[in-house]
Amino acid sequence: MISETSEHSSAPSTEKFQKVIFEKFTKDGFQKDVNDRVDRYFESNNIPKTATRGMVFKTIWILVGWVATYTLIISGLVNPVVMFFLALAHGFFSAMIGLNIAHDAIHGAYTKNQKLNERLGLTFNFMGANDYVWKISHNVVHHTYTNIPEHDGDIDQPPILRLQPNQDLWWIHRFQHIYAYFLYSLATFSWVFVKDYKKFFQHQLGGHYRKTFPRKEIFRLFFYKALYYTIFLVVPLVVIDLAWYWIVFGFVASHLIEGFTVAVIFMLAHIIEGTSFPEPKEDGKIGMPWADLQMHTTANFAIKNKLVNYLFGGLNFQIEHHLFPKICHVHYPKIAEIVKETAKDHDLPYVEHETFFGAVASHTRFLKQFGTTPKGVLIPRVVNV
Repeated sequence: MISETSEHSSAPSTEKFQKVIFEKFTKDGFQKDVNDRVDRYFESNNIPKTATRGMVFKTIWILVGWVATYTLIISGLVNPVVMFFLALAHGFFSAMIGLNIAHDAIHGAYTKNQKLNERLGLTFNFMGANDYVWKISHNVVHHTYTNIPEHDGDIDQPPILRLQPNQDLWWIHRFQHIYAYFLYSLATFSWVFVKDYKKFFQHQLGGHYRKTFPRKEIFRLFFYKALYYTIFLVVPLVVIDLAWYWIVFGFVASHLIEGFTVAVIFMLAHIIEGTSFPEPKEDGKIGMPWADLQMHTTANFAIKNKLVNYLFGGLNFQIEHHLFPKICHVHYPKIAEIVKETAKDHDLPYVEHETFFGAVASHTRFLKQFGTTPKGVLIPRVVNV
């Protein structure tokens, strides 16, 4: 439900970060209306909001593919060329685990059984990432402060990438539409070796402030990182009869596929033509309820492409995901029309790009514009589908 997410609509204020204040949603507003309409859809059709049998089957074959590719790589049964392509396939299966299984589970959307959600969420750690950091940086920070400069960590990238209007403009940014996609490929590699450690021990994550770091989570961070390094680096180096640098090359290549897949899917949902970057006023007020913000900052793409929807965890229905993160992604195509109609009734934007490659082209144009637009100047909200 939207109201469950919007509980995090403000963070403890600090000297550096201003508290964001959303307007309260009203009985006749979009947030209440879309909640009620979607609830009625599930109730009238007697459908649970969690995973279906089809989702369970998808989970099984993704995990089987992930285990099988790894097993074949270390088995010694295939030649180095086949081993390399298996490494690429393993990277893609890893991305699918993150986008389909772990993402829903960590949101609590896979099943009503929270312990099972937690166990399925552990698959995120076997991608080399950290589920605790993700819960904060994604579930709380990104979903609450979507596209709000200095509050949404997803648009606060290394300064060589300029993804929001308040960022300083460098000369090299004029080329970011060219080099950005290579940097995206490094996304999960960064998670594994740098980003998770850095974010874990930061008190301020976007618009969210933490005073302490749970000891249990500190242990889990280092335990699962060590386990990941052992399984995916140490074991291959020991058992595969190849020079060490070929093993490392395969590991890196796997992450390039994984990182590119994950990063591009998320970028197409927010850093794209038609989305906005709202800023709070001096008193911290954003001037709209939380759900209205999501309609201004989030976009769908390729919603008629069943393959894109199936492989990438329904995240091409990003609007529906942001409004209803606790609903399993297999239901998004059915509730999308409800959300779209409700947005229209409340005179709110519903940004969508018709095809996957059309969305990629739109994102590329957006990067190119941000690479030359002076600091503080907003890009017009033009949607090219």
